[in-house]
Amino acid sequence: MTDTPTLRSQTTALTGSGLRRVLTVLCLTEITSWGILYYAFPVLSVSISTDTGWSPTSITAAFSLGQLATAAAGIPVGRILDRVGPRAIMTAGSVLAVPALVLIALAPTLPVFYAGWLLAGTAMGAVLYPPAFAALTRWYGDRSVQALMILTLAAGLASTVFAPLTSMIDQHSDWRTTYLILAVILAAITIPGHWWGLRGSWPAVVLPVDGAAQLGHREIARSPAFLALVTALALGAFTAFAGVFNLVPLLLEQGFSPYVAALTLGLGGAGQVLGRLGYLTLIARTSVRARIVVILAGTAATTALLGMVTTATAVIAAAIGAGLVRGLFTLIQATAITDRWGSAHYGRLGGLMSAPIVVVMALAPWAGTVLATATGSYATAYLVLAVVAALAAVIAVASVPRLLARVSSTEGTS
Repeated sequence: MTDTPTLRSQTTALTGSGLRRVLTVLCLTEITSWGILYYAFPVLSVSISTDTGWSPTSITAAFSLGQLATAAAGIPVGRILDRVGPRAIMTAGSVLAVPALVLIALAPTLPVFYAGWLLAGTAMGAVLYPPAFAALTRWYGDRSVQALMILTLAAGLASTVFAPLTSMIDQHSDWRTTYLILAVILAAITIPGHWWGLRGSWPAVVLPVDGAAQLGHREIARSPAFLALVTALALGAFTAFAGVFNLVPLLLEQGFSPYVAALTLGLGGAGQVLGRLGYLTLIARTSVRARIVVILAGTAATTALLGMVTTATAVIAAAIGAGLVRGLFTLIQATAITDRWGSAHYGRLGGLMSAPIVVVMALAPWAGTVLATATGSYATAYLVLAVVAALAAVIAVASVPRLLARVSSTEGTS
C-alpha cells in the first residue's frame, strides 16, 4: 500500500491577494534570515577570532557544524510541512534563531559557541529556502515557477543588504553587540512575518494525472531516479560552492590584484540574477532531463574555464558565466521534485534531497582548499572540480522517472 495523502477541500485556498501577501512576506523574511543567519558570519569571523583568540579554523568549523544541523533538521521539517503547512514550523524556526544568536554572541567558551551554532543551524533548517520553496510550490500550484523565481531574485539581495550592515555595526561596536543587534532585527521581522504572513488554509495536494500519482514518498525516495537526482545535485553543488568560495585565492594565485579578485566575485553574483531571470525561457525550450544536464554541464565548463583563463577580461566573463549557472542551479533544485513527481510529497522529498546538498555546501569551501593543496594549485583544483560537475551531468541523465521520460518522448514526437 502506498502512502498517498488524503485529499482535502480546496474551497478555502488563498486568493490572489493572499498569494501576494505570502510571496511578499517570504521575500522579506528570506532576505533577513539568509543575511543574518548565514552571510553575517563571514563578515564577523575575523573579528571573532581577533577578540576571542579562537583560531579561524575552529570558528569556521562551528559554522560548518551548524550547516550539518541544518541538513538534519530539514528532513523532519519537510514531513511537518507536508501535513500542516509552513506557518508554524517557520515561525518556530525564527523563534529558535533568536536565542541561538544570543548564545553565539555571549558565548564565553568555544564549546558554548559551538552549541549556539548547532541551534542556529537547526533554525536555518526551518526558515531558509527548502520550507519557503515548499510553501510557494503548494500555494501557487501551476504558477509556482514564477513565484520561486521572484523569491530567489529577492533573496539574492541578502548579502548585498546585510554584509555591509553587519560590517558597519561591527566597526562601531564589536562582534558580540553586532550579533545581539542582528538578533533583534531577525526577531522583529521574521517572527511576526512568518506568523502573520503565512496564515491561510494549507491547500490539498494536487496529484499528477500520470503514474506518479500512485507512488508514495517512500517509493519515490528509494527509486533510482531520485537517487540519481540527489547525487547529481549534490556533486553539482559541491563544485559550485567550492568554486565560488575559493575564487579569490585562485585569482590571487594567478597574479590578479585583490581589487580585481573582489570585483570578479561580485560580478559572479550579478550573473546569478541574470540566470534566474532566464529560467522561464529555459523551461519553455528544454525538457526536464535536458535542463538539469545542461546546467550541470555548464557548471563543469565555467569551472574549467576559471582554472584555465589568464586574462582579466576572460576571468570576469567566466565568473559571470559561472554565476549565471549557479542562479539557474538554485531554481533547478527548487523545481526538481515537482517536475518529476508533482507536489504531493514536496516537503518530505525536498528535505531528503536538500540534506546532502547542505552537507556539501558546508564542506565545499574547506574541501576546495584541501584539493588545491593536494594538486599543487588552485587552477588544477578547479579542473578537478570541473570533472566532478561533468560526472554529475552524466548521472543526471538517469534522474528522470521512466514514465515521465516516456511521456516527454511521446510529446516530443506528436
